[in-house]
Amino acid sequence: MTTALYLPEENIDMIAATSVLQQQAADIRTKTINWASYMQSQMISEEDYRAISALDKSRAAFLAQNSSQVVKTLLNLVSHLSKDSTIQYILVLLDDLLQEDRSRVDLFHDTAGKLKQCIWGPFLNLLNRQDGFIVNMASRILAKFACWGHETMPKSDLNFYLQFLKDQLASNSTSYLQEMAQLAKRTQTILVHTHGLHGNSKDHGHGHQYSPSLAQLQHQHEQELVVSANESYRQVPNSSEQAHQQESKCAIPNNEYIQSVARCLQMMLRVDEYRFAFVGVDGISTLIRILSTRVNFQVQYQLIFCLWVLTFNPLLAAKMNKFSVIPILADILSDCAKEKVTRIILAVFRNLIEKPEDSSVAKDHCIAMVQCKVLKQLSILEQRRFDDEDITADVEYLSEKLQNSVQDLSSFDEYATEVRSGRLEWSPVHKSAKFWRENAQRLNEKNYELLRILVHLLETSKDAIILSVACFDIGEYVRHYPRGKHVLEQLGGKQIVMQHLGHEDPNVRYEALLAVQKLMVHNWEYLGKQLEKENENQKQGAAVITGKA
Repeated sequence: MTTALYLPEENIDMIAATSVLQQQAADIRTKTINWASYMQSQMISEEDYRAISALDKSRAAFLAQNSSQVVKTLLNLVSHLSKDSTIQYILVLLDDLLQEDRSRVDLFHDTAGKLKQCIWGPFLNLLNRQDGFIVNMASRILAKFACWGHETMPKSDLNFYLQFLKDQLASNSTSYLQEMAQLAKRTQTILVHTHGLHGNSKDHGHGHQYSPSLAQLQHQHEQELVVSANESYRQVPNSSEQAHQQESKCAIPNNEYIQSVARCLQMMLRVDEYRFAFVGVDGISTLIRILSTRVNFQVQYQLIFCLWVLTFNPLLAAKMNKFSVIPILADILSDCAKEKVTRIILAVFRNLIEKPEDSSVAKDHCIAMVQCKVLKQLSILEQRRFDDEDITADVEYLSEKLQNSVQDLSSFDEYATEVRSGRLEWSPVHKSAKFWRENAQRLNEKNYELLRILVHLLETSKDAIILSVACFDIGEYVRHYPRGKHVLEQLGGKQIVMQHLGHEDPNVRYEALLAVQKLMVHNWEYLGKQLEKENENQKQGAAVITGKA
């Protein structure tokens, strides 16, 4: 039996979040397929012809009396026909059947089993088609078969399907971002052109409106409706109604299927058996990579929803921040203007504290949130009024937990969390001589974990502040830990620090120079000690010779 995350009123209207697919499906429903020609050309059997013809005329009645034949016919047609328009029609028909009554999923499973037919293969094969509608409608049906019935998807098929969803998500988001960039360029050209035509006409942004319902969090997450499939974080300005019309005709971003892909993933990840398989195909990294870009708020919401359902598994909740989930979501929280996005981020944060079984992990997550300035955002949210009681409750819960963690926070905990986040800044702990005297040696813990991170940041970061702070910290480590220079050389850090002596930013050059000086001072101190030791040995040797004489 499938172990799923069941939410109250979990009747998911998958089409609601995929308006382009919905529009295409509506057009396809109006078409008529000449099934008689298929039978006459012997492409389908007479039995299948009678079944599909009857299904077209009186779907519910015929299905009730001939359920086995309907399943057999639909699987036969999907498997053996190839014309795009016909396959589109069959998929819409089948999807409608499942959407009307989800118990029909078990009917398909049971009947296919009796007929010894594979229910997964025909639809998995369709994922390789060139037609985008066919691919995404087949994907939707697979998700319903996998999540709404008593049978789970076989492991080999599951890995293939989740890899497909991950790849589709990544390619669709890349395409969307590229087209948004092209849209911005085209709009800029329109602006220049219309400015020349209309003189001092005022620029104005064409904003987007979205009015989500405000029921409780768990009652609504799967029922959000998309008012516009093309709403974007970034409003593209234009300077006249003419420019707006020109843009509308030629520059709507073609991100039509990304929401459908995300919706399938939302369904799949509510089933616990599928969550680890998704992690196994490096799915979390893909979600985070896409969320770090400026996708539209609906896709943002859907992908964060995926993270939310993953965090209901205690093991995954404990490991989630290894993928930098907290810093990315904290950034989105500080920027977002959509209440539904705020709500789902708070829900993820709450799960990251509540679900891990190890209290030290929950504490680390609290510290990470403090480090990412979530407390500041919570204080801002506390000043706002929300109709959704769950938002208020989550804000209160998180504020209490984070404030308690601040009180229990040692200066080293704070420092370690900052380093692990990769977001170094000139916080007071860095400049504290007392901190470095007491804690420099602790950078050796866990096989030099924090020191390795500092070296890695020096090697990869482009941010001048991060580079400056990392140079300073490495210099302080070497200054206060006697073997620091030796350890740093083993990790390849010395050479990387020296490379920044020629950095374009003067602050980075300055901190790199100070760090190198601290490295050299240790050389001189070491050399001085060696000379003293040699002098003592020479004196002792002379005394022995004198005594013998």
